[in-house]
Amino acid sequence: MDQFSNEITKLFKIRIPLVQAGMVWTSGWRLASAVSNAGALGIIGSGSMYPEILKEHVQKCRNATSAPFAVNIPLMYPDIDKLIKIVIEEKVPIIFTSAGNPKAWTNVLKKEGLIVVHVVSSSKFALKAEEAGCDAVVAEGFEAGGHNGREETTSMVLIPAVARAVKIPVIAAGGFATGRQMLAAMVMGASGVQMGSRFVASIEASSHINFKNAVIYATEGDTQLSLKKLVPVRLMKNAFFRQVTEAEDRGADKEELLKLLGRARAKSGMFEGNLDEGELEIGQVSALLDNILPAETIVKNIWAEFMEALKNPLL
Repeated sequence: MDQFSNEITKLFKIRIPLVQAGMVWTSGWRLASAVSNAGALGIIGSGSMYPEILKEHVQKCRNATSAPFAVNIPLMYPDIDKLIKIVIEEKVPIIFTSAGNPKAWTNVLKKEGLIVVHVVSSSKFALKAEEAGCDAVVAEGFEAGGHNGREETTSMVLIPAVARAVKIPVIAAGGFATGRQMLAAMVMGASGVQMGSRFVASIEASSHINFKNAVIYATEGDTQLSLKKLVPVRLMKNAFFRQVTEAEDRGADKEELLKLLGRARAKSGMFEGNLDEGELEIGQVSALLDNILPAETIVKNIWAEFMEALKNPLL
């Protein structure tokens, strides 16, 4: 392993400045522990978990790795106080928050000695995260899968803008799956990179094999930002996506879109493998993925390519 040290490796106490995104129905303890064991930072995605399930995943992750790991908590979660209580009681070292105001819980987590990172889609929100006391921010560009910013700013613009705006470390996200892309993000001012879609197509991801296969066969144009009247989300195009598009084109209001979305649409698609009627959240970078690999292999491949590109950037 080549020696490498920067703000992110020091902050998280990891060897590689690579973060696996905390994704609903995909990133449980198996994936998080495998990524952390490989030298990067694994994240448990709590957005699709009941509080008692999160507690179980945290305990299993701790038993599976001695390395640092994190939990992602969407701030829109209805029983968020219960999730916060669990991560504090279980002494999870690092918390990523998203989809909400970081002022709500950052101080509570920081008082317990936890590292807090917030996901942002603009320089304005990055500054708010810094003011709230966050230790770092994830700058997530328009290319990202799942919930996205309304500004639709691409990573190529967002990353240098956020890096210029804040003094805390910036982690780039949205459109990254390779070592060369990782180097590009650092050239633009990031200290690390967060990848989601690349880890969806891993052996340890809890997503259904049907969804994993759909991801590795995706090409350019197979995803699109949708549901902008609710919370913008990038979806793979399927029968459900076409229903949403038809509804939006004729001016459907929020209530109709919420009814169409239903309560378990994401679970149906990503976890249960219903590729027609399920909600399939994935990033544009799925077009670059063509294999399902163990998480350890993914981390090693990315890091080897990063180090080679660092030595020979013009090749």
